[in-house]
Amino acid sequence: MRLFKMVMAMVAMAPAVAACGGSSADASSGPNVVASFYPYAFVAEQVAGDHATVTNLTAPGLEPHDLELTPQQVADIQDATVVVYEKGFQPAVDEAVDQSARGLTLDTTTVVPLEDTGAPAEPGDPGEPALSGDPHVWLDPNRLARITEAVAAELSRADAGHAAAYRANAIRLVARLHALDRDYREGLADCERTQFVTSHAAFGYLAQRYGLQMIAISGLSPDAEPSPQRLSELAALVRQDAITTIFSEVLASPALADTLAREVGVSTAVLDPIEGLPDADSQQNYLTIMRANLAALRQANGCR
Repeated sequence: MRLFKMVMAMVAMAPAVAACGGSSADASSGPNVVASFYPYAFVAEQVAGDHATVTNLTAPGLEPHDLELTPQQVADIQDATVVVYEKGFQPAVDEAVDQSARGLTLDTTTVVPLEDTGAPAEPGDPGEPALSGDPHVWLDPNRLARITEAVAAELSRADAGHAAAYRANAIRLVARLHALDRDYREGLADCERTQFVTSHAAFGYLAQRYGLQMIAISGLSPDAEPSPQRLSELAALVRQDAITTIFSEVLASPALADTLAREVGVSTAVLDPIEGLPDADSQQNYLTIMRANLAALRQANGCR
């Protein structure tokens, strides 16, 4: 709270800086949308098209759980036409929205309530008590489709003159998400195994949707450290069930996954929770990464 008040004081003392800083939200005369991290920035960009500007608060390469807001970012939230965020996932964003946002706000948990996917937080996970369930809803394309429709509705409220364009853009994205869902259902329908081991418990909704069983090294937070007993249990399970692959991810350290894979003599691969892009020059997007995840799961699980 003290840090937030200091940030707000800096914003109030330097309006000229906030007005002419480097935020892309100032680049358009149309609505400006602030999204808290990548999946919702992707949706907002697809829905907005050329009629609104989208700012992602979480820079490429940064773990969204670790986000601390700059004075400029607080000003962006304050001045945003629409803020899209997931309450409980990034406490700094929650606080700034509650105390500063003057435009429309879309908390995605009001559209897709969080559920218990069987991936409880590890003891001591920072920030996890604020969550009412697994936050990784975007890894189910159907849930992200519902959020897409909600983003279009909020943008249409803010900018009625382009409401038809926002609705049309949303319809196109929803169709692509439904096609992605169909490819997952077909691609994972006939596999030698349904279990997969991943570095943190981000894939609960995906596992539920497609009849898989996620086995996570650590809990909902990628920063959690599993106990030696947990690692020993996982090694025994991997051997017993002939699991071929231990998955790490892009924005977090692969050390635990690599250690477990070496111990049991299996391969490693990447399964991306799509919390952010690795760098600003990445040519990937949500849809291409989800398809890469599907290919990785099919190979690891011997799918036909």
